Amino acid sequence: MNQTMEGAVEAIENGQVEKGLNILDQLEETADHQQLFDIASLYQQLGRADKAKPIITNLLSYYPDEDELFVFAAELEIDLDQEEEAIEWLLEIKEGSNTYLQAQILLADLYQLQGLDEVAEQKLKRALEHSPDEPVLLAGLGDFHLERGDFNKSIPYLKQAEQKGFQFPDGSLDLRLAEAYSATGQFEEALKYYERGLDEKTELSAIFGYGYTALQVGDYQLAAKQFEELKRRDYEYVTLYPYLARAYEGQEMFKEALGACEQGLQVDEYNDALYAEAGKIRLKLGYFPEGEDALRQALAINPGNFAASVALLSYLQDEERAEEVLEFLSYLEDMGEQAPLFDWKRAKANWLLEDFEASYKHFQSVAEEFSEDSEFLEDYGRFLIEYGFTEKGITHLQKALTLNPSDHDLSMFVEQLTAE
Repeated sequence: MNQTMEGAVEAIENGQVEKGLNILDQLEETADHQQLFDIASLYQQLGRADKAKPIITNLLSYYPDEDELFVFAAELEIDLDQEEEAIEWLLEIKEGSNTYLQAQILLADLYQLQGLDEVAEQKLKRALEHSPDEPVLLAGLGDFHLERGDFNKSIPYLKQAEQKGFQFPDGSLDLRLAEAYSATGQFEEALKYYERGLDEKTELSAIFGYGYTALQVGDYQLAAKQFEELKRRDYEYVTLYPYLARAYEGQEMFKEALGACEQGLQVDEYNDALYAEAGKIRLKLGYFPEGEDALRQALAINPGNFAASVALLSYLQDEERAEEVLEFLSYLEDMGEQAPLFDWKRAKANWLLEDFEASYKHFQSVAEEFSEDSEFLEDYGRFLIEYGFTEKGITHLQKALTLNPSDHDLSMFVEQLTAE
């Protein structure tokens, strides 16, 4: 029997699919139950769940208490995209069965596919109560929370699975922990797991995550190295380019940063994030018309690009083009874009135009929002002093100085005011 089955496999592997399947059909006619199970297993390996299903259904009529067959039947239904039928088979398996844990994990996957996350979590937790030290369940719950974006919840389960030596057959536990730590702001911890995980398994998303996390801790050289590696492996991974540019910027490699943006735009010419980044870099390099054009191009593609809006507003303010600032802010408002920062910009533009009432109104509207922002407090304080509210202005400046004691110019200004 085994030799004949091997012949069927050999025929299929050699491209003689019909011949191999015919051999298996003939074997079914004379096979005993163990041989039928082996044939069904082979069909499953060959991706022919439709051929395996009637065999297992038939065997279940002889062995209704054989839970392994229920799991097999469920797996076949999953292969055939029959989720409800798979669930029905798995629900037949009760606690105490040696396939109970496997069944609960499969059920959790199926319920999650159906969007029934709470039911899926319940299945995994119930199984964990049954076997609290089972690494596959700990890892399963960690992965479940990770996929839902509940990163804080995922970490304890993944850590316990790690301590028990568990490894995912289709991925890296270290990389999952790296993702969770990075998403919760524990960047230093994440970096260790990224380094170790990428030694085990190379995943493009993990290389990106490693680079992004390195950016967060200010290790621009490491970040650039990761994004360069990602570009080497897949230059069409367009998301990498703005971050590669920022990694170069962090090293004051502005021309390389601009080059990264231009490379990215060759991949995706309508990428607003790249236009925004290119615009900011060009302004830093002193290419003012080109920088402004790039920022406006970003906003033409996506009026909601906040970074481009802020960069353009700041540039126009630096150039003392107050009327254009107000015109652009009106455009953003018409587009439904609102932010406290925009009112701050309105206040400064109206101040420059000597419209005291409008400026005061906008400063006041966001005073609470930016009550711990030293730059805002300095702006507001200087404005108040200029228009006669000296005591109130000094109070704001003193608070700004408390928040930013290294600002020597502001310190001298406050000393002059308080000495008078």
